[in-house]
Order: sequence, then C-alpha cells, then structure tokens
Amino acid sequence: MNDPTREAQAPAEAARFWENLYRGKDAVWKGDPNPVLAETAAQFTSPGRALDLGCGEGGNTVWLATHGWQVTAVDIAPTALQRLTQHAARAGVTARVSTQQRDLAATFPTGTFGFVSAQYLQTPYDLPRADILRQAAHALTPGGLLLIVDHGSVRPWAWNTNPDTHVPRPEESATNSPWNPPGSPPPAWHPPSARRPAPTAGLQP
Repeated sequence: MNDPTREAQAPAEAARFWENLYRGKDAVWKGDPNPVLAETAAQFTSPGRALDLGCGEGGNTVWLATHGWQVTAVDIAPTALQRLTQHAARAGVTARVSTQQRDLAATFPTGTFGFVSAQYLQTPYDLPRADILRQAAHALTPGGLLLIVDHGSVRPWAWNTNPDTHVPRPEESATNSPWNPPGSPPPAWHPPSARRPAPTAGLQP
C-alpha cells in the first residue's frame, strides 16, 4: 500500500538531496562540457534556442551559450544555478542564459527548442523520467534534436556511501576479474567521460 505521507515528502527530499550535494563542495563538476554534447551541438549550422535539463553548475549550458545558443537552464538546486550564473558571467554570455529552478517531476519548461539536452538525468529518488523525456521530445521544433546521455554503470552517488566499505572502482573490477588471470595485463579501461554512449532509438513525439 502506498504511503501518501512518504509520497508528499519525496519532492522535498529530492530537492534537499541535490542542494546539499552542491553546498557540500566548492564545485561538484569541472565546468567542462560533455564531449558528446559538444560534438553533437556543433553540427547545427544555425544555433537557436536550447534547453538544458538538470543543468547542474552549467558546463554544458555555458558551452552552448558561447557557441551561439540561447539557453534555458533548469535544475532543482539553487546553489547549482547560482554557480551556473557566475560561470556564465565569467564567460561573458549572461545575456544568452536564463535559469529556472524547478522540479521536473512536477513541472516542465514552456516553449519550444531546437536542441534539448538531458545529460545524466538520473536521481536516487522516484522520477517520472520517461514522461519528462517525452515532454522534451514534444518541445522540439521541427528538425530539433533531443540528446540523452546516461550513466552506463554505477551512479555517482553510489560510491562509498559507507566510509567503512570499499566499493571497487571500474578499473579495479577489471583488474580483478576472473576473466583476467593473475599476471596478465588488465583490459583497457577508460573513464566514463571518454566513452561515447551506444546509439539509442530516439523518442517519438
């Protein structure tokens, strides 16, 4: 049986989780754009309006803005959006960036966009992700593109949630694999940022 009290608290818990994540560090991300996003968006010859869902501290947003896009950046955490605004100011693209603090589980931005970015739009809380991405597809202008990039393995918040427990990282798992006998070189491993996601079928409006 569903607990309506728990359901009512979930949005507030999600907002608190992400805000605490950003407040707990001076910077969570490096500020660089995702290479897949940069390569994909660079193929547009006439940049227009872009939407960055779950924009974080704005590495992708600022890259898009510096390459001619007018970007609407959305995140649930106000601290992340504050850092994005500062990043945009340093890059001289404040006029090309607008921010919206919102819980995408509750509301979706209005308007249409030629490019929508959903980079690692995943969370430890319940999220109607398919519905959000479907809305994103409907928000595309004719010829627009929805780019979805996901975590391929362990979610970033899953690492060492208990400081007394050692969670092997991917390169360690590869080295200790039973398919890799002792004394043999470990298989090549590349950080997630260097991997390109496998092609997936696009969502149909």
